[in-house]
Amino acid sequence: MIITGATIITGVFGYPVRHSLSPVFQNAAFQYRHLNWVYVPFEISPEYLKDAVRAIKIFSVKGINVTIPHKKEVIKYLDVLDEEVKLLGVANTIVNEDGCLKGYSTDGEGFLRSLKEDGGFTPENKLVFLFGSGGSSFAIAGALVRAGISGLIICNRTIEKAAVLKNHLKDCFSFQNIEVIPFEKRNNAGIWKNIDLVVNTTSVGMKDDDVVLVDEKNLNDNMFIYDIVYNRETPLILSAKKKGVRCLDGLSMLVFQGAVSFTLWTKIEAPIEVMKKSLIAYKKTMQKGNQN
Repeated sequence: MIITGATIITGVFGYPVRHSLSPVFQNAAFQYRHLNWVYVPFEISPEYLKDAVRAIKIFSVKGINVTIPHKKEVIKYLDVLDEEVKLLGVANTIVNEDGCLKGYSTDGEGFLRSLKEDGGFTPENKLVFLFGSGGSSFAIAGALVRAGISGLIICNRTIEKAAVLKNHLKDCFSFQNIEVIPFEKRNNAGIWKNIDLVVNTTSVGMKDDDVVLVDEKNLNDNMFIYDIVYNRETPLILSAKKKGVRCLDGLSMLVFQGAVSFTLWTKIEAPIEVMKKSLIAYKKTMQKGNQN
């Protein structure tokens, strides 16, 4: 990759953001499509988010992905919101069109494409157990409701936030079959009899000393487990593999939502297989480095 005066800049706003793998596959996609574009990480603490969004215009940055913890707050500073963003109240992609900043949400579409294309799972008429109520939860829950799920159970460490998501889905989609479960009661056996899909949208599992989200006894091979954590195999994913339960980690969703962003910025179809292969190669390189 050669940076010139004509190089078009894209990137990601997050805090923290050093763990992000988006630069790996987005830059691989730009190179494959022979685009003089570059994707870089910007670590933006919450108090500087407004200034950072303003800087997109100042520095003529073409596009930005937005990750934790900015997905809700960022919409205050954008010029135009896509209908999806208006509906969900979160944005994870910004497109700069001649100084007009437009906000989009690609998480929901990316999640569904990942679930169907990589997971071979169709959520229509399925009962879903969802962990979390942050920005990704709003996008994923909204996408699942529109995909025709039969019911949704929401579990979050802060039950008040889970109630906010429940009310949001009721108001926006007139979807009524929603139950909120206190976090400490998440493994009650009676809850798990008819669960088809388990989705973890929280950071639980990223650290060795994190609590176990789901007891192995509650998993069965009729379920599908989806954990959006992508920097390691979480205990939830390891338990699923141990019991032969179908599962996906967050790398799949990361690529698919990034592919939607890529197309919004460039107006070109994203090379998804190239993006996936770049991540596989990167992980192998990192593993070899850790062994040396």
